[in-house]
Amino acid sequence: MKRHLLLTPGPTQVPPELCEVLGRPIIHHRTPEFQAILKEVTEGLQFVYQTKNDIYLLASSGTGAMEAAVANLLSAGDKALVAECGKFGERWTELCETFGVKTKVIKAKWGHVPNPQDVKKALEEDKSIKAVFITHSETSTGVNTDVKAMAEVVRKTDAVLAVDAVSSLGVIDLKTDEWGVDVVVSGCHKGFMLPPGLAFISVNAKAFKLIEKSKTPRYYFDLRKSKEAWADTDTPFTSAINLIIALNESIKIFKTKGLQNQFDHFEKLAKFTREAVKNLGLTIYPDASCISNVLTAVNVPSGIDGNKLVKQMRDKYGISIAGGQGELKGKIIRIAHMGCITKENIEEALSCLEKILSEMGYKVPAKA
Repeated sequence: MKRHLLLTPGPTQVPPELCEVLGRPIIHHRTPEFQAILKEVTEGLQFVYQTKNDIYLLASSGTGAMEAAVANLLSAGDKALVAECGKFGERWTELCETFGVKTKVIKAKWGHVPNPQDVKKALEEDKSIKAVFITHSETSTGVNTDVKAMAEVVRKTDAVLAVDAVSSLGVIDLKTDEWGVDVVVSGCHKGFMLPPGLAFISVNAKAFKLIEKSKTPRYYFDLRKSKEAWADTDTPFTSAINLIIALNESIKIFKTKGLQNQFDHFEKLAKFTREAVKNLGLTIYPDASCISNVLTAVNVPSGIDGNKLVKQMRDKYGISIAGGQGELKGKIIRIAHMGCITKENIEEALSCLEKILSEMGYKVPAKA
């Protein structure tokens, strides 16, 4: 197979040692052997989440866990607040509206993040709002929401705070318990360096009171079933067996390196990427005050076709970066630096990017 470097913000590169685990013979999920692994994985996720809350595993992508959060917390006619800052914030809104939830939306300009004071004002004006939904690292725009500040606002009310940490968990610090975050959803195919197909959701006692009251019809994503099954160290339905076994090995990598060391590493890699991009004469898309360490979103130079640029990187050099989404389609490129990506990988990608930009008529500054 032709060599391929994956620098998209999901899925991410899977290291060889985890590929080996994924390829092992499958075992049955209703056995003591698998239950022991499931217990170890759940405790390992609590380590990464920095929580003592229950964590449930779902055989889905991260969006499945987002849907589970909405469907379990709320009923049709309930009120929710969504603080959007990009495509995945919009997904929270779409999910709420799908389930008949009356949704108030605070929209930040793309490239910026919502102001916690706007959330505070909205909650003060309408005390019947039951849940607030935010995105930690918004991969469509490359920004990072201040979850701690948001949690400080929400936890003073009766509302629960649900955070999309699909791309940020294990990459950016998220102190679930210390900050008072009620629900956190994530997935295995970003910071955890695995193929898609496994999602996780942490739920605290405050949130579970809402779950028990929800009248929303649900079956597969019914977290009451997950809680009941977990009492026997089990899952309610067939597990994503090999993904869970590989996740166990991925978490061991986190534990060996240490969470703070991981966060520091990705911060250094992000800063290196941003400086290298600027040396090519390119500009960073998001506002510097809220830039994410998960990925770097770069403005495509005037006169350059962003979609063609992404295709050329993949076809000529076997390097996958991401283009823009929604209103940014063709206007930005996105380079992820999470998981097992190294400084050398970034250097290689930017060297190839420089060549393609030159071929497309862009004048790279001499200093680059």
